[in-house]
Amino acid sequence: MDATARHEMFALPPGKVTLSDRRTQRSWAVELAPYELAASPITQARYAEVTGRQPSSAQGDRLPVEGVSWLDAVRFCNALSQREGLTPAYRLHADAEGVEWDASADGYRLPTEAEWEHACRAGTAGARYGPLDEIAWHRGNSQERIHDVGGKQPNAWGLYDMLGNVWEWCWDIYDAEVYDTYRVLRGGGWFDEHWSCRASVRRRSHPTFRIDDVGFRVARFIH
Repeated sequence: MDATARHEMFALPPGKVTLSDRRTQRSWAVELAPYELAASPITQARYAEVTGRQPSSAQGDRLPVEGVSWLDAVRFCNALSQREGLTPAYRLHADAEGVEWDASADGYRLPTEAEWEHACRAGTAGARYGPLDEIAWHRGNSQERIHDVGGKQPNAWGLYDMLGNVWEWCWDIYDAEVYDTYRVLRGGGWFDEHWSCRASVRRRSHPTFRIDDVGFRVARFIH
């Protein structure tokens, strides 16, 4: 997987995803319009190129950036949009925690969790889009460390590391009534057991927390 491929955006088809929450036993369907999603998580080299920062614990240009909060990811999206002459998708409040999403903007953004799951599944219906060891770095094969993006097989839509390596921030609030502003994480990471690396698994974290197995990838609406 070369540098160009790591930064590539793929146009994904419209679809319908049924999300579920194990705690509440609730399921809900989401209709999705076409959108673009990055082929892989944002790398450390790309993050440093756009922000000038190198926040990760393990250093390597082709490693996924980690140690980034949800707010860091939002700011990256805006910075990348401005760099490419696009309209930023997010407006950050003065308190630095409130964020509004302008859905009419053509800039980069975080995927919704429905978009993430639709992209991860790539037309499949099972827990994973392929045999786990062939598609994901997880606790059983990672030697308990992070790995370069694109080292495992992509899914049918050409997307790498949708499962394993790093958890990925999504736009959505996890459960406002119970967890307030906590945001959704998807995909499982290099330190997770195999059962956490499934298309439907949801995790949560506070939007200011930085963790060494959490990164993100970017999305855009197709205008």
